[in-house]
Amino acid sequence: MDKKRFILDAVDSKKDKIIELSDRIFDYAETGFHEFKSAELFENMLREEGFTVEAGIDGMPTAFKASFGKGHPVIAFLAEYDALPELSQAGGETKRETVGGDNPDGHGCGHNLLGAGTFAAALGLKAYLTETGKEGTVVIFGCPSEEKGNSKTLMARDGVFDGVDAAFTWHPADLNAVVTSSSLANVSVFFRFKGLTSHAAAAPDKGRSALDAAELMSVGVNYLREHITSDARVHYAYRDVGGIAPNVVQGYSCVHYFVRAPKSWQVQEILKRVIDVAEGAAKMTGTEMSYELYAGLSDFIPNHVISEVLQEAFEEIGAPKYAKEDYELAHRFFYESYSPEETEAFKANLKGIFGPMADKYIEAPLHDGIVPIGWNRPIQFGSSDVGDASYVMPTAWLSTATATLCTPGHTWQMCAHGTTGIAHKAMLRAGEVLALAASRLIDEPEICEKAKAELKAETGGVYECPIPKEIGPRLDE
Repeated sequence: MDKKRFILDAVDSKKDKIIELSDRIFDYAETGFHEFKSAELFENMLREEGFTVEAGIDGMPTAFKASFGKGHPVIAFLAEYDALPELSQAGGETKRETVGGDNPDGHGCGHNLLGAGTFAAALGLKAYLTETGKEGTVVIFGCPSEEKGNSKTLMARDGVFDGVDAAFTWHPADLNAVVTSSSLANVSVFFRFKGLTSHAAAAPDKGRSALDAAELMSVGVNYLREHITSDARVHYAYRDVGGIAPNVVQGYSCVHYFVRAPKSWQVQEILKRVIDVAEGAAKMTGTEMSYELYAGLSDFIPNHVISEVLQEAFEEIGAPKYAKEDYELAHRFFYESYSPEETEAFKANLKGIFGPMADKYIEAPLHDGIVPIGWNRPIQFGSSDVGDASYVMPTAWLSTATATLCTPGHTWQMCAHGTTGIAHKAMLRAGEVLALAASRLIDEPEICEKAKAELKAETGGVYECPIPKEIGPRLDE
């Protein structure tokens, strides 16, 4: 069997269905833990393809597990399908244009493509198992609310991924690459201060200002920044300032903090110090302080063993092949969607990335190559709950160029690419590459054992979830 040709044909035979899944999820544009139509569509399509589907897993109505096959190795694909608030955008339009209607939300991170691409991978691997009769199981996990709810963190904590031998995922981007750099771990915490209200002019001595406490906390944390690792991030937003009347001493306040760092243990150390600062602010103002851990996630641990397999599969299949109209549309996005100053900055960025080849990409800004694999790249300054999955099973992560070069994530421009030929071609290519890599693990299950040994050496076999057991999914927020 020509395995590459078989995988390509298997995915191509389901191309229309895969694109339909992506485009319909794009149209639904449902935010975290509210992806009811998206999850139902996904589950129904998987059932039609012969998968056994468990819906509503781990206390999350829009999470699912779909399986096909039997025995080991068990190969998982991680699907996402949640949208972002206030990013409604018409597909294919190079100017800001909302879809209209009652839904203001949109797929500014491309998760409609992400979910459909893993569907393509699962179908490709299922076809390979069926054709060869080999033992193995393909599982696709529907992971809701990546943007705000950390569903994979909860799944990792609760043992949902137990028994998986290796996992693959991917993400829409502007480059074709296997992700080999870690991401930042983080926690999300609400700090609340309770004081005493009083007339700010007639009886200021009777008041204890919760707003003063929040402001002093912010000052203290700003001084703390000098004394934590330089690649950590601590940022905050006031959620409640205690009212709008300046002549009243504010009796309550709430401030929302994010703490990010390269490793989970660093986040926990910094968080303890931030809590100390908050307690100090409360003492200084005679107020009471309480805090609530809202969410958290771990850093991504790229598994060298299966990432190398993924890179080999990518190079064997090749980068997405775009048509003339795709390059023309990319040119329009690059030159019509941004200010002249932004476009010039993008050109400078491309020169830094591609050097002598930059002129090619400045004229035709679609990445049609594959980034060589490398293991000393800077940390990604974003965060993802894929990190928690990577602590409990060997995980590899791919990106394909679903968007014009330099397109930022979480923007209307990224959303606008979501139904284009550019995105569809790169999404299908992601599914093909993931399926080919997974098929090699079916053929050589000893690779999974090497990958698991690497993970154990990295973590010591220990995973400490940043979200305590008593905290469940935030379904109503």
